[in-house]
Amino acid sequence: MDFDCCFTQDNNWFRYRVGAIIIEDDCVLYVKNNIDNYYYSVGGGVHMNEKAEDAVIREVFEETGIHYEIDHLAVIHENFFSPKEGFLKGLKCHEIALFYLMKSKGSKILNSNSYNSFGAKEEMCFLPIKDLNKYTVYPDFIKDRMDEIKDGKILHIITDDRQVAY
Repeated sequence: MDFDCCFTQDNNWFRYRVGAIIIEDDCVLYVKNNIDNYYYSVGGGVHMNEKAEDAVIREVFEETGIHYEIDHLAVIHENFFSPKEGFLKGLKCHEIALFYLMKSKGSKILNSNSYNSFGAKEEMCFLPIKDLNKYTVYPDFIKDRMDEIKDGKILHIITDDRQVAY
């Protein structure tokens, strides 16, 4: 069994993850499950002793059923948050995520049969880039920084949505 680079200590939760930015026909791929009311990026936890590049390729295949290649590292995201609901409720959360822009396949056809780690069925959804502001998407910086992401820049973004002072 492979283990994600994730741990809980006292009231703190940490995770190292990767995310994929997949663009086809001016749409970006997001995931929606049958429990949550928002969309989230394709990706997941990096396993112990796994390279981030290998992790994103693995996660994309696990979730979409398609082999995508990496175009470039697009975003280094430091994310601090304190959820009000769900399994992380009450924890001080810190997540480091590397987001990779994937090379286009020229098709929106996927072979997905994905479930999240809590057993919720996931649906892959290509959302029009021009309409992303109409959706609740995480991470939300993608909708505002898409031009920089596509131009090959590596962005360092810090999000601090903690509800409690530390």
